[in-house]
Amino acid sequence: MGGMSDSPAPLADPHIAFDPAEGRRDVVVLGSTGSIGTQAIDLVLRNPDRFRVTALSAAGGRVQLLAEQARRLRVAAVAVAREDAVPALREALAAQYGTEPLPEILAGPDAATELAASPCHTVLNGITGSIGLAPTLAALQAGRTLALANKESLIVGGPLVKAIAEPGQIIPVDSEHAALFQALAAGKRADVRKLVVTASGGPFRGRTRSELADVTPADALAHPTWAMGPVITVNSATLVNKGLEVIEAHLLYDIPFSRIEVVVHPQSYVHSMVEFTDGSTLAQATPPDMRGPIAIGLGWPQRVPDAAPAFDWSKASTWEFFPLDNEAFPSVGLARHVGELGGTAPAVFNAANEECVDAFLAGRLPFSGIMETVTEVVAEHGTPRTGTSLTVSDVLEAETWARARARELAVKATAEARA
Repeated sequence: MGGMSDSPAPLADPHIAFDPAEGRRDVVVLGSTGSIGTQAIDLVLRNPDRFRVTALSAAGGRVQLLAEQARRLRVAAVAVAREDAVPALREALAAQYGTEPLPEILAGPDAATELAASPCHTVLNGITGSIGLAPTLAALQAGRTLALANKESLIVGGPLVKAIAEPGQIIPVDSEHAALFQALAAGKRADVRKLVVTASGGPFRGRTRSELADVTPADALAHPTWAMGPVITVNSATLVNKGLEVIEAHLLYDIPFSRIEVVVHPQSYVHSMVEFTDGSTLAQATPPDMRGPIAIGLGWPQRVPDAAPAFDWSKASTWEFFPLDNEAFPSVGLARHVGELGGTAPAVFNAANEECVDAFLAGRLPFSGIMETVTEVVAEHGTPRTGTSLTVSDVLEAETWARARARELAVKATAEARA
């Protein structure tokens, strides 16, 4: 396999120099009421000497929680994507603040993007879905360090992100990519042989393709290790999440797809590994807990003491590793294909999958129909728009087409099943 070529420095580079004596970091948290956002705020509140949150954004469905966060953190601004949520948010803030002045309120689809460019050291993008692309680009263009939990923005807008991001400007918050980031810090880039991304295997590990035909949404949502939202949990069941992470690893670390491997590790203790050319492999391991990766994203190159639980090495445990069953779970292979195509192909893959997951959860598409439909949409998309001419509009147009086509195919599949 050999060493890596002398290509540009990767987007996520643990060797980039940071000033560890810079003092307390100002942080903007996007997606503050979600899983990543709430855990990040917990970390900040436990480390007020290291971090200060200056602004928060959320979709607008949990205004009471958003108002409580704003008061506890004393932020300067709060944003919601839903403009109709502003009256309820203002009322919730008034109840929290009493006679004190309220923070600035921003609303609308561009509100999070505006906050992403506001003065701060780090932007934590914990938004779910490809709507996180615009804030990602805004944070990078403004020169902020980007702690990236929104993998979709990198997946769908890879060329756009790579065109403006400075080397090392992105610090990944995904547990797998935070693991790779830390393991890569132990060696030279030219000595990396391959990246090994671990997968829990989801709730259907060990089942054959035929045994997956009749699984239900309840089955798919019963993840054995992680507590996540419904879309991400189903993506874990289909292993689409692992396919997305392979694309993400390629973009973040500038490693060819042929040198990125996926292995199944049911315990989810080893979050990913780096194999070096001398035959040694470095694994990053912690009990499953997202506060550790969040702490890396916010604090690197410093580590935050007691950010997450550690192992009790006095207790016996067994760690297992299995090869990926590509026949039962074709999603990783398809993700490699669209990743190699580049351009708008990953956006089509991601958007079609999101629509198919929605159809599956609503009972309109069987589990096996998710990847069958996504595969058909990707094939129909054909040669993607690529190169320096790629724009945000191109990505959005490709996503819109993919969503509409996926819905059409799902309806067709349902009609044929009932005929």
